[in-house]
Amino acid sequence: MFSIFRKLFKNTSHRNLTEGDPMKKFLIVGLGNIGPKYVNTRHNIGFKVLDFLTEKEDLTFESAKLGEVTTYKLKGRTFVLLKPNTFMNLSGKAVRYWLEKEKIPLENLLVVTDDLNLPFGTFRIKTKGSDGGHNGLKDIQNILNTTKYNRFRFGIGDTFSQGKQIDYVLGKWISEEEKLLPERLEKATEAIKSFGLAGITNTMNSFNGK
Repeated sequence: MFSIFRKLFKNTSHRNLTEGDPMKKFLIVGLGNIGPKYVNTRHNIGFKVLDFLTEKEDLTFESAKLGEVTTYKLKGRTFVLLKPNTFMNLSGKAVRYWLEKEKIPLENLLVVTDDLNLPFGTFRIKTKGSDGGHNGLKDIQNILNTTKYNRFRFGIGDTFSQGKQIDYVLGKWISEEEKLLPERLEKATEAIKSFGLAGITNTMNSFNGK
């Protein structure tokens, strides 16, 4: 009889622990386009940030449904890192699938993307907002049916002539930017870790405009 009570107590305790786990799990989505021709382009900075983090932490992305995925654990938190393979304009489907699959609350989603309206390397982390003309964010907004999700905008600058926006966004980094990128990528990974450990408000205060 006592063994039965012990089993019941043990199962109840385990269930309570797992019910609390979702708040310690985060989905970090880096936006980009798949394929060799898009590697090291400005539009793929979301991929590049996550690649930098995984290489630093000796992690490996694996092919999974709707994207490349890996898991990073830090101080009791679990970060599910996702690079959608749906192309930029259809990113929302992958985001919704992995939120639901991993049972991650919407407030624990962070989308890393490029931003033409910010100087190169500048960060702007927000809890909501418009898509700003970014097709990846637009699709996520449409699929999730909300503008209230965390996004991490990484500035790529706007040094292009009239009519050359697409060429600029899909262009390679210039040599000066290449030299500065490692430090900016390091800082970006610190912001991602802060999001999970310190929360979105503290992260915005610590990294916005930096």
